[in-house]
Amino acid sequence: MAPQPQSQTSNNIIRVRDITVQFGKNRILDGLNLDVKRGEILGFVGPSGAGKSVLTRTIIGLVPKLAGSIEVFGIDLDGADAKARRGVERRWGVLFQQGALFSSLTVRQNIQFPIREYLSLSQRLMDEITAAKLVMVGLKPEVADRFPSELSGGMIKRVALARALALDPELVFLDEPTSGLDPIGAGDFDELVRTLQRTLGLTVFMVTHDLDSLYTACDRIAVLGNGKIIAAGSVADMQASQHPWLRQYFHGKRARAVMG
Repeated sequence: MAPQPQSQTSNNIIRVRDITVQFGKNRILDGLNLDVKRGEILGFVGPSGAGKSVLTRTIIGLVPKLAGSIEVFGIDLDGADAKARRGVERRWGVLFQQGALFSSLTVRQNIQFPIREYLSLSQRLMDEITAAKLVMVGLKPEVADRFPSELSGGMIKRVALARALALDPELVFLDEPTSGLDPIGAGDFDELVRTLQRTLGLTVFMVTHDLDSLYTACDRIAVLGNGKIIAAGSVADMQASQHPWLRQYFHGKRARAVMG
């Protein structure tokens, strides 16, 4: 029997407790705890190489953990059988670093990949969904026939977002979504994410190092350091923190440029 949600009334979409991840002798995450609240955009930041993307991949099951528990939508993923696990995966979408589109597939085929994996729909209906998702992310339907090599960096990110939204998920993971984009393109993407979050009622877990994204798109920020969450709260909370890394990050030269 599939496990039942343990906390139907909980406001937390993701509940991570005591997660430990280690590669060889290198411990990346060390007893980490984190909650992601329903309907928020959580910005997840920390030093380069600290393990931000590792946590994302651990939550979605691509990286094994040594210890700890992960609940998504109130379901303990360790205790879920294959059917229940597949049901949870059906409710999230993922935008990986650099878009991670399949280079040998067209835009249409990339967006339809998760649809084929989880649903049984006619080609006509999948084509209609593809066109709708492309418009949703600000691209023209005719882009569907192009290959990733024919797209700009910004278009790749938007196509990857369209693929992440293909199954109408409730939860979206964005891994460095504005990395490699120019400031205008990054700002447009942040605005798009914010608009989609409000329109669709999404919960968004955004790994980022982009200060602009934190200020303009995120409701709350969690900071990773030494394998744990060292701070969580609003931008104002981060700015008021006396933690050395937070002070350098939020009050350095780039931060002053962002704040005006």
